[in-house]
Amino acid sequence: MIFLDTETTGLEVKDRICALGIIEGESTHFELINPEKKIPPAASAIHQITNEMVSDAPSFSQSFSAEKLKSLNTPENILVSHNAPFELSMLQKEGVTWQGSVIDTLKCSKSLMDDLEGYSLQFLRYELRLYREEGRVFQEHGVSLVPHHALSDALHTKMVLEYLLDLADVEKLIEISKSHVLLSRLPFGKYAKKRIEEIALKDPAYLKWMVESVMDMDEDLRYSIEHYLLQS
Repeated sequence: MIFLDTETTGLEVKDRICALGIIEGESTHFELINPEKKIPPAASAIHQITNEMVSDAPSFSQSFSAEKLKSLNTPENILVSHNAPFELSMLQKEGVTWQGSVIDTLKCSKSLMDDLEGYSLQFLRYELRLYREEGRVFQEHGVSLVPHHALSDALHTKMVLEYLLDLADVEKLIEISKSHVLLSRLPFGKYAKKRIEEIALKDPAYLKWMVESVMDMDEDLRYSIEHYLLQS
C-alpha cells in the first residue's frame, strides 16, 4: 500500500501540487515542489508553505517524487489517500494516472461510520482517538507531527486505514472507494447534522436549492440528496 498526501496552491482546476508526502512500508518521502504559479496567502495559511520556500524546488516533472511515483505506479500497488479523487486529479495534472486500486479513507469513513459529525483527517484524529498512539507511530516512522504537512497527513491516513480495517477488509474498502456513499446527515447549512431523509420530507425545496446552487458540492452529498428527494 502506498499512502500519499499532497499540499496544493488551492482547490481550483488551475491549482497545482506544492508538496508531496509518500509512505511505502517503512520508507517515507517528502518533497517541496515548485508549482510554477503563485501560492496564495489562503493556501499558505493552511499548509505553511510559502513562495520563497518553493522558489528553488524542482518542478514536478523534474522532481524525485515524479520518479518515485513512476516506480510505484503499478497495477499491484494500492494507493491510499484521504479524499483520493482530489489527490488523483492533482496527480493527473502532472501526467500521472494511477494504475492500481485506490482506497479513499474519507469515503470509507463516511460509509462505515455514518453518524460522525465530521470526516476531515484532523477530526478523525480525535474522534477515533488516534492521538493515543500517534506519538509512538510517528516516532517509529521518524516523522514529525505537523497537521497539514503532506508526510504527517499521509501517516495519519495510514492510521485511519488501520482503524477502518477493523470494520471492513481491503476488498470492501476498495469497492466502497469506487462507489457512491449514501450519507444520512446534512453536513452544513440550516439543517446541519439533521437526517437528509427527514429534510426531504419536510423541506424538499431547500434540498433542491442546494443541488442547484452549490456548484462544488461533494459528489456523495449530491448523490445522497438526489436519492432522498426521489424517495420522498
